[in-house]
Amino acid sequence: MRAEKLDLRHKDLLFERLKGVKTPISEYSFANLYLFRHTHHYEVLFNKELLVRGRTYDGHTYLMPTIDVNDLDIEYVKGLLREVDFLFPIPEERLSLFDPDEFKASWLEGEMDYVYSVEKMSTYSGRRLHSKRNLLHRFTSRYRHEALPLTKDRMDDVLFILDKWQETQGQRAGVADYVPCREALELYDDLVLCGGIYYAEGEPAGFLIGEEINDETFVLHFAKARMEFKGVYQYIFNNFAGLLPREYKYLNFEPDLDIEALRHAKESYFPEFKLKKYRVALKR
Repeated sequence: MRAEKLDLRHKDLLFERLKGVKTPISEYSFANLYLFRHTHHYEVLFNKELLVRGRTYDGHTYLMPTIDVNDLDIEYVKGLLREVDFLFPIPEERLSLFDPDEFKASWLEGEMDYVYSVEKMSTYSGRRLHSKRNLLHRFTSRYRHEALPLTKDRMDDVLFILDKWQETQGQRAGVADYVPCREALELYDDLVLCGGIYYAEGEPAGFLIGEEINDETFVLHFAKARMEFKGVYQYIFNNFAGLLPREYKYLNFEPDLDIEALRHAKESYFPEFKLKKYRVALKR
């Protein structure tokens, strides 16, 4: 088995292959893997199948298939699982492929993706999102505002927002996701990302970056804003959802990683559902 540290040169090998899995799970994106390659120690393994090996936040080694697990040879999988802790992330609808007498499946709350209805995010309809509508109205009535596509000629403004956001975090740049986000901006075209930038009173106020993860789901990798503009996050999410092509039904906001502030923020938008990502291991 040959192993190579995941790098930008693997894009041509993995980009379309991962999209071919057609799952809404956020890890099935080359940009996601590449930007967090150091965090998870990602390697590309060349064997009978092409696989990605990584390490979870809680220190376990895993293999990520780069094709639908339905197309994997289960006996081959058993051999692989003797070398790592589990396969991950496996969609719930594929668990029936694994005999419960031989395999065990588990999931962690902090690894679940938050998935929202595009329609609800574009309207903030319903009683539970009343506070979001109020914040949106407060922003749009208080500030002159403008929404523009995120293009290379606006990168200086985006980097200004990112640096201002980092200043408010009270953490080193390497602790939060500042470094992966900055790298996403530097490699914006290479990683086939898209997004928007937002202005308030003529000043750069917020931005978001993401990509299509499957035919009906758009995943947001990063959303950063200057909190001095009250309601800015409600504005950028609402505006972006309203601009998405109609074929997208869902927005994936990725997991909270057991970070309490992130969990509170994501829960406050009342996700349509939370997407479990299973760890499938051999019973020893």
